[in-house]
Amino acid sequence: MINMNLKMLRLQHKLTQEQVALELNVSRQVIAKWEKGDSVPDLNFSMALAKFYNVTLDNLVNYKDDTTSIALPPKGKHFFGITKVNERGQIVIPKKAREIFQIQSGDSLVLLGDEERGLAIVPKQMLQQFMNMVNDPFDQEE
Repeated sequence: MINMNLKMLRLQHKLTQEQVALELNVSRQVIAKWEKGDSVPDLNFSMALAKFYNVTLDNLVNYKDDTTSIALPPKGKHFFGITKVNERGQIVIPKKAREIFQIQSGDSLVLLGDEERGLAIVPKQMLQQFMNMVNDPFDQEE
C-alpha cells in the first residue's frame, strides 16, 4: 500500500521522482524502488515523507480506499463517506466521525450554513470554546 500511496501523492503534488529524491537527499532510483514496491522507506524516511506531503504516517503507510477515488487525505482532514437524509430530515453521523470528534448520544450540535460553501456541523462544546477564545482578547482591552 505504501508504494501506491507514495506514487499517488507525488503525482497529486505534480512532482518528479527527482524532486522528491532531492527533498529527501536520496537517489531517484530509491524513490522509484519505493514506488514500485521493490523496497520500502525506513521509519525515518516514512516520517519525512508524511511531513513533506502533509499526511499522517498511518495514512501514508496504510491508506487504502477501493470504494472511492478519493486521494489520500491531508493531515487532520477526513472523508467519512456518504449519509442520506431520511424523510424526517435526520442524518446518521458515521461512527468514525463520532469517535474522532468525541460526539456522544445526547450531545448538542450546531448546524451552520453558507449558501455558497454548504453546511457544517460543529459540536456545541467546540463552538463555545472557539467563541470564548475570540471574546477573551476583546474583554481584556475594555
